Amino acid sequence: MTEILSYLLLLILLFIFPLLFLFFKSSSPSSPTNTNTNTNTNTNITLPKAYPLIGSYLAVKANAHRRIQWFSDLVQISPAATFTFHRPLGRPTIFTGNPATVQHILKTRFPIYQKGSTFVTTLSDFLGSGIFNTDGENWKFQRQVASHEFNTKSLRNFVEHVVDAELSNRLVPILADLAESKTTVDFQDILQRFAFDNICKIAFGFDPEHLTASAERSEFARAYEEASEISSRRFRGPLPLIWKIKRKLNIGSEKKLREAVRVVREFAKGIVREKKRELEKKEAVESVDMLSRFLKSGHSDEDFVTDIVISFILAGKDTTSAALTWFFWLLWKNPRVEEEVVREIREKSSEEGMVYEEVKEMVYTHAALCESMRLYPPVAMDTKEAAEDDVLPDGTVVKKGTPVTYHVYAMGRMPSLWGEDWAEFRPERWLEREDTKTNLSPQEKWKFVARDSFSYPVFQAGPRICLGKEMAFLQMKRLVAGILSRFTVVPLPHLAEEPNFIAFLSSQMEGGFPVTIHRRISD
Repeated sequence: MTEILSYLLLLILLFIFPLLFLFFKSSSPSSPTNTNTNTNTNTNITLPKAYPLIGSYLAVKANAHRRIQWFSDLVQISPAATFTFHRPLGRPTIFTGNPATVQHILKTRFPIYQKGSTFVTTLSDFLGSGIFNTDGENWKFQRQVASHEFNTKSLRNFVEHVVDAELSNRLVPILADLAESKTTVDFQDILQRFAFDNICKIAFGFDPEHLTASAERSEFARAYEEASEISSRRFRGPLPLIWKIKRKLNIGSEKKLREAVRVVREFAKGIVREKKRELEKKEAVESVDMLSRFLKSGHSDEDFVTDIVISFILAGKDTTSAALTWFFWLLWKNPRVEEEVVREIREKSSEEGMVYEEVKEMVYTHAALCESMRLYPPVAMDTKEAAEDDVLPDGTVVKKGTPVTYHVYAMGRMPSLWGEDWAEFRPERWLEREDTKTNLSPQEKWKFVARDSFSYPVFQAGPRICLGKEMAFLQMKRLVAGILSRFTVVPLPHLAEEPNFIAFLSSQMEGGFPVTIHRRISD
């Protein structure tokens, strides 16, 4: 009976929405035609009107081509950088770019702002009960076990063995061949493959060997991207009931998702099964990778550990590659910054190459990466759901079950946080000069000055702050040094116009990042 009612409701909605669209089209709020992301000074932006039954759905549809940028505009024009958005059937979502509110939901009132049932249900087919899709004791357990992977010994091993091997044995030879042949390559794809191999090797003790000279992407890579995109699009539909019915009927995008998830889970299960076999051998007793720790912890259920593997692939593959994609584009647009980065690389390099200490001391490059992620964060928005009634610092009332989304992309573009020159790619905003005396003469050095994590929540903040933050920076800096010491990355001319920033579970450069590789001419 419940299924029949659900189908009837779907048919009613499919009939009503076109009529409502025609009825409200003439009175719906006009959408801005300017697709430039630097729109916080655009005085034509207004909060969307909310209509009975459909809420602000018409405005969402009108701005679907620039959804992230549109919500960013709305955050920036709102009092206290916070507004309530009305979805169909009166479902509210609160958006904010206010650091005080971010601190409130991520730290002060952390116990009541969780992933929540809506988020967990929407992503459960893909992420299961992995660390990024769970709350409470399950989350605490996974975080506690994973935390052992990020001590100094593990980080040093990661930089000096895992990342270096991937650079020397795979990436550099591939780039050298591309420079010789002058072939165009999707650098976003190259970076994703590089990061994927690294996270698998350090976290699971498994080398998938995905970084190859072939432009053909593996079945797993295609399935993973499709599962991520379709799962993310579930949040954007007018009503959750629609994707749930499509899933029940196994039609359309939900049929594609089911097949993609099957491929992803079989791949991840293969990693788990192989690790179990290794641990059964005496010589593998000392294995200390993260997957081994989970399996030794007594939680050896295959489906549960598979969920963990998929979540950590998401963390290690998509976020760092997204950050680096925009970083290399910004360097091309800002030659002065690239010159400073290359100068630092040459100063820090030794005959042994770039080891752990040298990578840690790449202060200017660290600042440039922070600046890049300010403008193009790997995760553009993140949402928590209130487990009980609450009131935000600006007085906004939050009812139990209401999602509260903090807009990381918008916060990186707010003059109140970054000054009137916020649109400028300027690593120096993260640095200050310090004098260091030597026996010969005073020398100036850069000192990195971090921003508080509630004004810059690129790595989240509070109890759920990213465990892999330092590992991500070390990997990115070592890769930047390995590439820029030998090559220049030159995007195709059409990328002189700002590429479209899109976001699913993590951000991407729409259409890929086509570049040519050139050998760097030494000064």
